[in-house]
Amino acid sequence: MAIASINPVTGEVLKTFTPLTESELEHKLALADRTFATYKQTSFTDRAQWLNQAANILEARKAEFGIIMTLEMGKTLKSAIAEVEKCAHLCRFYAEHAPAFLADTPAITDASRTLIRYQPMGIILAVMPWNFPFWQVFRFAVPCLMAGNVGLLKHASNVPQCALAIAEIFHLAGVPEGAFQTLLIGADRVANLVADVRVKAATLTGSEPAGQSLAAIAGHHLKKVVLELGGSDPFIVLKSADLELAVSTAVTARVMNNGQTCIAAKRFIIEEAIADQFTEKFVEKFKALKVGDPMQSDTDVGPLATPQILAELDLQVKATVDAGAKVLAGGYRLPEKGNFYAPTILADIPLGAPPYQEEFFGPVASVFRVKNLAEAIALANSTSFGLGASVWTNDLQEQELAIEQIEAGAVFVNGMVKSDPRVPFGGIKRSGYGRELGIEGIREFVNIKTIWIR
Repeated sequence: MAIASINPVTGEVLKTFTPLTESELEHKLALADRTFATYKQTSFTDRAQWLNQAANILEARKAEFGIIMTLEMGKTLKSAIAEVEKCAHLCRFYAEHAPAFLADTPAITDASRTLIRYQPMGIILAVMPWNFPFWQVFRFAVPCLMAGNVGLLKHASNVPQCALAIAEIFHLAGVPEGAFQTLLIGADRVANLVADVRVKAATLTGSEPAGQSLAAIAGHHLKKVVLELGGSDPFIVLKSADLELAVSTAVTARVMNNGQTCIAAKRFIIEEAIADQFTEKFVEKFKALKVGDPMQSDTDVGPLATPQILAELDLQVKATVDAGAKVLAGGYRLPEKGNFYAPTILADIPLGAPPYQEEFFGPVASVFRVKNLAEAIALANSTSFGLGASVWTNDLQEQELAIEQIEAGAVFVNGMVKSDPRVPFGGIKRSGYGRELGIEGIREFVNIKTIWIR
């Protein structure tokens, strides 16, 4: 079966690729294994030089790489270029800070000297998604390479040109051959890769079923995994909030990346006292969003990545409406050619309808009314997901209560949930486990070795 780039605006097949044969895949595995033997002994100085050069390449060619992303998965070109810039920032961050993050840590014991040393593990396999086709890969690859590991990338099959471009960037930056390789293979070949004794650990960003599958395989072989899965993030707005700022941020938080991001705000939980005001402004801004060609600078929302994602989102909205919810904006597929869905707001959602437990991966917002913060937190925590949460209040006691009681890997107060190289990122519950980014992220795939000297 061919791996293909298909333009989600037109449905046009841009390019097809033949998956690796078994012998080609074995060659890449063997190369990675040989490379690790020498790469783990390279200095932080050399690794930092390579990653700073990668950052230079990203910045110099950001428009080119942005176009590749937009053509393959449909995000707006302006957001694709911003994604490339964020990857460059990530490269520079770890190039600067990795030596300190992985420096020996002293400890006090009954020995004359005790320390914790952080050593690379070997080949790390990454199974990455299409929605942030550069950023998701770089946030795995950069700390992986700075730690002295080598990486194998199995990217989503609808973004093969992104996958190949990333491998080219690291090659041009001077990263030794075999330290980072893209594998053009289908998902059906991941299990054997994880089982291979040369692969020491794996990380996956993607759907809950994909995470369950990888975790089960890795568990059988007693290999560590980091999983960043789905989310249905709450966006709580209380009466003391800056309403104008909360509304404008809410729109961005829901439709960024055409609504296709795990940490997008999806459930808007509004205190009764301001619910009418918030909803009126929210609907007005949603109706003003321009849907269209993501290559155009004035487009706010582009197409969904695939026809399957479009069909699933449409079914979820219809099921919610059939259950009794009201449509305040949108609620339908657009008739234009391509995978376009109208920005949608659902309200008066009955208990048990899909928004309570399902992730809506597209520009669909679900609005809920609550009496107070206690009800808001209870509703926020009622889902099986626990990735991020946003809380809008200027009451310090409410802020502290929300921070303490919301079940999520991140809580943002009066701001939009986002990933940042400087702090760890990840979720709890069915949103996955483990962390990326920050000092915690680079220490996920190292041997944390205790050294005790009498």
